[in-house]
Amino acid sequence: MPIHVALLRAINVGGAGMLAMADLRAICEGLGFSDVKTYIQSGNVLFRSDLPAPEAAAKLDAALGEKLGKAPGVMIRDARQLQAIAENAPFPDAKSNLLHVVFLPDAAPADALDRLVAPDGEEVQVAGHEIYVHYPDGSGRSKLKLPALKPGTARNLNTVRKLAELAQAMEEGYSAARRT
Repeated sequence: MPIHVALLRAINVGGAGMLAMADLRAICEGLGFSDVKTYIQSGNVLFRSDLPAPEAAAKLDAALGEKLGKAPGVMIRDARQLQAIAENAPFPDAKSNLLHVVFLPDAAPADALDRLVAPDGEEVQVAGHEIYVHYPDGSGRSKLKLPALKPGTARNLNTVRKLAELAQAMEEGYSAARRT
């Protein structure tokens, strides 16, 4: 059964609302997802489901919308995708906690960087459904403006690597269990 890694937008960071990770796990289990695990308080949940990623994302987003009063937006990636995203990160000299990956629901538009304003030396690179942003002075005080980021949700490279590792471990555990 495939492993999905759901990245929730605007959860516990002042956006759509506060959601205890225990509640998130319960919502996922209520939707029929299995082997549900959360990682840190910013809306990362791993689970097994036979549903295709777009269907699982839509189901979870709708259920969260009912709970929070507004659907936050859910992006799903699998272990291989997360690993590739981490491995292909640009800006090799950037500290991994200052390099963010913005996960988008759709491929970034061709003109994604046209309205970029990066007054603090931020570097940005588009890669399909993700946009990498290096914040040399951290994201907290950055004045970066890039409208293409709005529908997405960001995780720093450390978190992306950890989610890839957790998803891979879940896949390996499932494969080993099936062989026995």
